[in-house]
Amino acid sequence: MYHKTLPYRIFSIFNNVFLTILSVLCLLPLYHLLMVSLSSSAPANAGLVTFWPIGFTFEAYAKTFDNSNFLSSLWVSVERTVLGTGLALIVNTLAAYALSKETRVFRARNVYLWYFVITMLFSGGLIPGYILILKLGLMNTLWALILPGLVAVFNIILLLNFFRTVPKDLEEAAFIDGAGHFQSFIKIYLPVSVPVIATVSLFMMVGHWNAYFDGIIYIRDSEKLPLATFMQTIIVQGDMTKMDPQAIANLSQRTIRASQIFISALPILLVYPFLQRYFVSGIVVGAVKE
Repeated sequence: MYHKTLPYRIFSIFNNVFLTILSVLCLLPLYHLLMVSLSSSAPANAGLVTFWPIGFTFEAYAKTFDNSNFLSSLWVSVERTVLGTGLALIVNTLAAYALSKETRVFRARNVYLWYFVITMLFSGGLIPGYILILKLGLMNTLWALILPGLVAVFNIILLLNFFRTVPKDLEEAAFIDGAGHFQSFIKIYLPVSVPVIATVSLFMMVGHWNAYFDGIIYIRDSEKLPLATFMQTIIVQGDMTKMDPQAIANLSQRTIRASQIFISALPILLVYPFLQRYFVSGIVVGAVKE
């Protein structure tokens, strides 16, 4: 067997060791943040915390969850991620289903396909986008964070290519039994497309959760900021005015920032293992057409 040859075994061992080291290096910064967040202020400020907490305490997390601005930003990000991902899945899967049809079924397919693809090559730009959101009256609302990225052409292409691999016999049998396109989409295409849908959902969730720039542009009230924008304001700009003064009176800014970063990264880390098994198959099958 091929997998029993000596060169393959050597490669397998080297590959496993390399991936293990790479995984540790990726997780090490997050682990260090966790240790800093669990340490007292003096050793954290002095930079003495490495792989174990010094002066173990949960006070930074208690103060973080006591901060109303942080909690409101966390809730805004949850709303944005859930609502944005759900609506985008509906829009993108429906568009991909229509565009996956042959021209004899959908004559204007190529016209609409190029209509979508052209947006990957050219965009209106930041200022026209800002003016559009302003004229639509969406400034300082959650919809300003969701609607501009509702249609993702890259995800539509992934879904489109996956839908093309679905056997046509299944759809033809459904049509013979009296089903329409919408019933075929719901009862045939969606159930067999779980891998690519999970993959695209992961892309969307990570994108919404980590997006911060649109919050800076479109959101004016601090209580409506998404979590990524809130963290960018505090960590990158060093603006601690959105923190409760009493919350940081007896704690170092470093421990509070570490606790906030760890909490903001935790939801995606918890969701990813459940979708990871679909990730590779969704990308590979969605990118290849028989």
